[in-house]
Amino acid sequence: MATLFLIPAPLGDADTPWLPEPERLRVLHLTHFVVEAEKTARKHLKALGVTTPIRELSLQTLNEHTPPQDVAALLMPLLAGQDVGLISEAGCPAVADPGAQLVALAHEKGIAVMPLIGPSSILLALMASGANGQRFAFHGYLPVDAGERAQALKRLEARSREQDETQVFIETPYRNDALLAQLRAQLAPDTRLAVACDLTLPTQTIISRRVRDWPAQAPTLHKRPTIFVLHAMPARPSR
Repeated sequence: MATLFLIPAPLGDADTPWLPEPERLRVLHLTHFVVEAEKTARKHLKALGVTTPIRELSLQTLNEHTPPQDVAALLMPLLAGQDVGLISEAGCPAVADPGAQLVALAHEKGIAVMPLIGPSSILLALMASGANGQRFAFHGYLPVDAGERAQALKRLEARSREQDETQVFIETPYRNDALLAQLRAQLAPDTRLAVACDLTLPTQTIISRRVRDWPAQAPTLHKRPTIFVLHAMPARPSR
């Protein structure tokens, strides 16, 4: 039976290995791929050392612009008995990624799904934050409107405090600095705020402090992929 391999992509340049060697060897035979961006996928596949010449690979695109009704057609090689690799722009496919649609359809058709080990910016940020890793939620992007974003942050901080749950989210990179400024101004002094930027890259920056203890000079996050993590101190029961 054919298998859908979920292949993590590097979080930055593919100059250094990002998959464990046993995982890399499992995908060298693949000739069919579903990718989020063809240009970067070709670069990643070349770095992985797939045995088929890059120009001869079959690459089908699945991204946020793909109509839902077109996703089923991407299963055709699998239904014909050909293994397929799913690879996103960066990190783990199907996590905060449109590839989840294809994975769901593969399960419906009885196709084997094989997730491979590789970098996940969300988990790396959570690991490095010191926040509660037993209970957490990823929310993707917060509202663009400043007022709506303020209300969203208020709800997330309250939820974190009430449920002892870490809240994880991202922002469009050119708005990172504005979001960090708002977080530092709005969150309670005892709430833990962590930023994890350029993970796995030489420019990696990770800061995790209570809001009151954050350094006066914040790092510049402009146009740098960043994960934001907040964990509010649970409310103490009244006596």
